[in-house]
Amino acid sequence: MMKLSYGAFILILTLALLGQSPPKSFAKEPEPNITDIIITTSESHLLLYSSVKDCFNKEMLTGVRNGIPVTFTFWITLEQIKRNWPDTTLVKQTLTHTLTYDTLKEKYSIEILERNNQKIIVDSPEKAMELMAELSGIKIIEREKLTPDSPYALHIKVKLAEKTLPLNMHYIVPFISLWNIETDWRTIEFRY
Repeated sequence: MMKLSYGAFILILTLALLGQSPPKSFAKEPEPNITDIIITTSESHLLLYSSVKDCFNKEMLTGVRNGIPVTFTFWITLEQIKRNWPDTTLVKQTLTHTLTYDTLKEKYSIEILERNNQKIIVDSPEKAMELMAELSGIKIIEREKLTPDSPYALHIKVKLAEKTLPLNMHYIVPFISLWNIETDWRTIEFRY
């Protein structure tokens, strides 16, 4: 029988471990990002449709099921682009979606600011996550305030799971600080 020296054993063990994928606890979760941005018009307004992908992680869902509300804050800015001159900001909007869970009824409640603080009640966490991540037909600006054939830029950013615990309780519940995730700014340039 062949004996391995201590150094050879360490080398073989290191090579074997390097070839394996990292454990799930070290695997990086996908970063949230803003996708499917559509800018269109109605008879009277410029409208925005968009969604956020990969915006929930296991800790967020566990926190919601344990009574911690999750808030998504959407920042939207519309600028008219001026060549050789500073751009003009036409609109700055902040929208919020808040998700809570009723443990007695086993229902999710989503409060959506842009729908006059409408509360939508759903049974499934999948539907709740979908509603939290979508902007659907947001009125950005009246069409009459836009100049035809002018260039514009729409900027959008989302902060996921803002701390919403009362009376600084987020210092008592340390894992909630992991929830403060912001996407990068996404910019769409277009001509009206």
